[in-house]
Amino acid sequence: MLLGLLALYNNISWFLKYLYPLRYEEYIVRYAAEYEVDPYLVAAVIKVESNFSPTAVSPKGAIGLMQLMPETARWAADQMGVRNFNGDLFNPELNIRIGTWYLSMLIKEFDGDTNMALAAYNGGTGNVKEWIKNGVLSRKRDVDLIPFGETRNFVYKVKRAYTWYKRLYKL
Repeated sequence: MLLGLLALYNNISWFLKYLYPLRYEEYIVRYAAEYEVDPYLVAAVIKVESNFSPTAVSPKGAIGLMQLMPETARWAADQMGVRNFNGDLFNPELNIRIGTWYLSMLIKEFDGDTNMALAAYNGGTGNVKEWIKNGVLSRKRDVDLIPFGETRNFVYKVKRAYTWYKRLYKL
């Protein structure tokens, strides 16, 4: 019986790790530490944005693991002081570095409010600031009130993935 439960646990664990893969751990941990972002949050964003596919391209033109828009990446690279930015957002290390810095910047901009930072990551900083200004959102617990369905779902998916990454991995 105990052996059967252990086998079941291992199969469930394997299946959950299949559903919530973790690749590029070295880059995630390095840049999460450098930019003071929870590495589980970075992994969750990558999972939701690209399912860890460095060649992912969205219909809107977002590129790579963290689905960065080229204009946003150029701006971020400039802010970060990245010299000789070549725009190769398919490069996993560069994509994670810029995406993690950008996520860190958003978390700071929204006073540590991860929900609003995630909404801004997906739906645009200007939109989130406008929603807060107009009273549509008052931060923290207002995920249900995010006007863009895609953005609302993004925040929920990242939060769910975050929970699983914390349970499944040691970062």
